Amino acid sequence: MENHRRRWIWVGLAALLFILAALLMFTGQGDDAAIAQEPSVEFPRRMRSQDRLRADQRRTFIMPVDAGTRAEGPPRPRDPVLAALPRGEGHTAVVIEANAVRNSPLGELLMDCLMRDGGKPLDEFRRVSGLDPLQDLDRIVITDEGLILSGNFAKARFKELLGERTSADYGQGARVYEPGAMSVPLADGGTMRGQMGSSVGTWNDQMMVVGRSSDSVKTVIDRMEGRGSDEPPAISENSTYGEMYGVLGVEQMAKILAADQPELAQRLRDVAQNVELHMDTRSDVALVAEIRGPDAEKVTDLGKSLGAALSVARLKAQAQDDKTLAQLMDFARVEPDGNSFKLEMAVPIDVIRERLAWCRQPPDTTDAGQ
Repeated sequence: MENHRRRWIWVGLAALLFILAALLMFTGQGDDAAIAQEPSVEFPRRMRSQDRLRADQRRTFIMPVDAGTRAEGPPRPRDPVLAALPRGEGHTAVVIEANAVRNSPLGELLMDCLMRDGGKPLDEFRRVSGLDPLQDLDRIVITDEGLILSGNFAKARFKELLGERTSADYGQGARVYEPGAMSVPLADGGTMRGQMGSSVGTWNDQMMVVGRSSDSVKTVIDRMEGRGSDEPPAISENSTYGEMYGVLGVEQMAKILAADQPELAQRLRDVAQNVELHMDTRSDVALVAEIRGPDAEKVTDLGKSLGAALSVARLKAQAQDDKTLAQLMDFARVEPDGNSFKLEMAVPIDVIRERLAWCRQPPDTTDAGQ
């Protein structure tokens, strides 16, 4: 069961990282007209002024000080989400700025697809949960321990949805629900019941934690409230830029590559220590992955090999007249820098808009043509 959950998390993450390619390769939608002029793309390479302002505004939680502890100056507020992240090297933690993506050009296009049927599934989710994900959800965090959701959960019906489980208060304003039964009220007045194998934790109407067990959920809450390891979180505040950011464990990145490039995947395992990700969706959609390792020479060689693989893919796309893949490869490049290198990929928003044009068609028109 544990391996199944982990596979689900990594499949979801891989799908997120490669959604750009999937959108472009989706056959039978849009037209194949090439973009007349290649646009420039701004890649997320450093903190922006709006990123720093966002980080400042999120320092809202002050950890309680023990009575026997002598404080050195006033307590420093922290971002509770960053405090909740795994500690030390080798972990995976990827943050999706759900609200920022929702209000980006990409989010507007995805909303066209979501609301194509009038938004009935979304309305049902609002009715059952008491939450509006378009308004109440701020961040989604994927880690190797589970999921963390942050936002405004004051109206969430946690007690109704999870009330049949064994639960108990924990820490400063948290409640932990054991794995077990959950019930969902139906529109006709009935109730749908089921089993959920994960444990759930809620904290101060601001966060929801989903983990493999109650102990794993408590570990997340302990970190958030200042208990446990003093190691820095997997993501530092200075790395919270872009609409998606975080670190990916090398083994998980290697698994993504293994299907098509097994030799390259093994070299990544042998050479790299860490993969840092940043995605920008403010206009075009641009992704930067920085790979680091202790041996600068081996890291440089790995970067050259990956760059060569991209060149081969670009030539193959051109030879096969695959305009969509060629457009993706036009912005793919590798930039070496000592003991690290950056892999950059991008898709202009006009290309995505063209590929998602079918979302703006009435459902009956599309269905009739299939």
